[in-house]
Amino acid sequence: MEEFKIRDKDEFINLSQLLKALNLAESGAMAKEIIDDGLVKVDGEVESRYRRKLYDGMIVEYDNNKIKVIK
Repeated sequence: MEEFKIRDKDEFINLSQLLKALNLAESGAMAKEIIDDGLVKVDGEVESRYRRKLYDGMIVEYDNNKIKVIK
């Protein structure tokens, strides 16, 4: 499982920002489309909110990638 570290000054990262930061989406519009299509899970549940706040310990799944958000 891959890990993504939130910047020290931040408490969370938005789901669309995470997808872009990991190059799983080329743009914000593409990230929104991926999320709208129901292709992303957060903690095992399909997530439809592209601005979903991701905190330490949450797990995101997309396209055979599993990412744990860490602080």
